[in-house]
Amino acid sequence: MLKIHFSDEDILRTRVAPAADPVWELVLSLHVLQGRNRDPLLLNWRRTVSRELRQDAASDELRLLFALNPPRGYFPDFLTPYASVDGFQAGLEAVRSTPTQLLHRDLSLLAAETPLPPSASALARGDMATLRRLAESMEQYRSLAIGPYWGRIQSAVEADRNRRARALLDGGVEGLLTSLRPAMRWEGGVLEVRQYPHNRELRLDGRGLLLVPSFFCASTPVALLDPALPPVLVYPVDRLGGLVPANGTGPASSGAVRDSLAALLGRTRAAVLQASDDGCTTGEVARRLNISPAAASQHATVLRNAGLLVSHRDRNTVLHTLTPLGRAMLDA
Repeated sequence: MLKIHFSDEDILRTRVAPAADPVWELVLSLHVLQGRNRDPLLLNWRRTVSRELRQDAASDELRLLFALNPPRGYFPDFLTPYASVDGFQAGLEAVRSTPTQLLHRDLSLLAAETPLPPSASALARGDMATLRRLAESMEQYRSLAIGPYWGRIQSAVEADRNRRARALLDGGVEGLLTSLRPAMRWEGGVLEVRQYPHNRELRLDGRGLLLVPSFFCASTPVALLDPALPPVLVYPVDRLGGLVPANGTGPASSGAVRDSLAALLGRTRAAVLQASDDGCTTGEVARRLNISPAAASQHATVLRNAGLLVSHRDRNTVLHTLTPLGRAMLDA
């Protein structure tokens, strides 16, 4: 179990990342790709990415990147720098600028658990050419495995952010932290991550905590090992039906979806979509539009099947929020 200890100052400084973190998603997707978890929502993604990696002439250059990210256990902190909160290029530049002592420390920890290729030794010595090639391989992998699916990843993370914003408005930061159940429990100034792989205590010491919602995070939240680094906790979000390339074929772009979109040609459903702009529960939709809760739920289901809404149940309420496609239709 991981126990994160908060002071009053830490509570004031706790926040949710502004968007999906591209570097965390890249690194955690490597763990998913190599792991044994056969989540059906990611099955098509795994098959497609694995096939393209086998065909990609640059795949050999990715060997070190994969070796540094085993499917289980420790992976180097330097691969997920705090700077990635400002975007992929900012994160990549932070990786390129990693001090030699941090490279040596992280890779020594990893080597104690995982066999590494010879290029890892050069990296641990601070060889800048190897570090640059590692950064280049991150860009190559991202273009193949993350870029085509980025819209879906962003949608899932934004839906979770809307849910956390609702919890924050209703209950302050403590309401936000309470909303992280069941994977985590907030009680008495301590956030407990129950299924963490080993027992650990993390004291924030006034620095606050950055919560990073992640599509590729598995069922257990992830924290950096080094307690001196800015505190980050990455946690999983609802994957909203899985991944489909933005210009590909599959559930999100099939004829069934086009049929569902045709069903939106109605005043009431347009009003439901508008009501969900900032997040709205089924009961709130019913009250705003003066319709029954059953009718509100039925209209929300049509919108959700069309990929315009996402819905998340929390106890006895269901919160509906817009996907990027839904927002684009409102703005059109």
